[in-house]
Amino acid sequence: MTTTPRLPTIGVPREIKTAERRVALTPDGVRELERHGINVFVETGAGEGASFSDNDYRAAGADIVPSAADAWAQHLVVKVKEPQPEEYSLLRADLTLFTYLHLAAYPAVAEALLGSGATALAYETVQAGDGSLPLLAPMSEVAGRLAPQMGAHHLESHHGGRGVLMGGAPGVQPAKVVVLGAGNVGWNAAWISAGMEAEVVLFDRNIDRLRWVDQIQKGRIVTMASNRGALERRVADADLVIGAVLVAGGRAPVVVSETMVQSMRPGAVIVDVAVDQGGCIETTRETTHTNPTYVLHGVVHYAVGNMPGAVPHTSTYALTNATLPYVLELAVHGAAGAAGRDRAIALGVNVASGSVTNRAVAEALGHPYEEPGAVLLP
Repeated sequence: MTTTPRLPTIGVPREIKTAERRVALTPDGVRELERHGINVFVETGAGEGASFSDNDYRAAGADIVPSAADAWAQHLVVKVKEPQPEEYSLLRADLTLFTYLHLAAYPAVAEALLGSGATALAYETVQAGDGSLPLLAPMSEVAGRLAPQMGAHHLESHHGGRGVLMGGAPGVQPAKVVVLGAGNVGWNAAWISAGMEAEVVLFDRNIDRLRWVDQIQKGRIVTMASNRGALERRVADADLVIGAVLVAGGRAPVVVSETMVQSMRPGAVIVDVAVDQGGCIETTRETTHTNPTYVLHGVVHYAVGNMPGAVPHTSTYALTNATLPYVLELAVHGAAGAAGRDRAIALGVNVASGSVTNRAVAEALGHPYEEPGAVLLP
């Protein structure tokens, strides 16, 4: 007598981080997984913030479950943001979690995961053979495009800013925007800022990357090699500074000191997109969508840790488009099997069986590193 193997199951809980309205899968993503025989259990109301109803998910084949515990009870749980303290009790040794973790910035989350024995993969450390970060890219693109929009909003005088219009006006100088880092976040931020007719300076240490930007933009964006003297001059003169420095799995380096912030003009604005990895500007601390800014040294600081959550419908589609092939691999082959088949997935494994399994994360947290293959349970 033969028995039919138990189908893998995926849980999609509702996000509970402050003002987080994204959801881990679109209904189309659910339908694709169901087509492969994978049952998806979506917590009721999980998609409402992103304009997806329970009926949308039912039509795609999902089971709608009444509680977070029901969604978390599945073999694989996919989320958008790191587990919140209210969710720590739902972590367990036979769980595989796939989400944005940013453990270098959230050591308490790391300790909760390690204590539970769960296997946790981080979208932001899944790394392709060419060094690219395919699951960080879509949200980086959204956050980069959103940063100038938020900066422009807070430059308005009734939001505490200098009262400067990004594009200026005929005969009037436009806003001066400084972007730190020419990766996916920084490139998109500079591009949109230039599209808003601001004067844009883009800093990076990678001259080849700056050369690429220069060839595409043909002078519309000024590119500069990053060094302390140039940064000090440009930051002091800026209306808007956008922080977009990334170290995969590690804490973002601080490139703008408090002294440099003090040199900025009253009502200037800082948008630190890197805040979910500790921030690249010394004076930033994480804020929320419900309380997004604070003023320090006369400068408006916007440092929301989940910026793409402001546009959840767009963000959920962009995220699902990128994560779906990896979710399918994990569901079908399990974490150990998927990591063995794909080095990119192996690099995504941050924690397994109480050990830290990503070198950059281990270094940032001060924990010993273990090879994923040595601790992943088949």
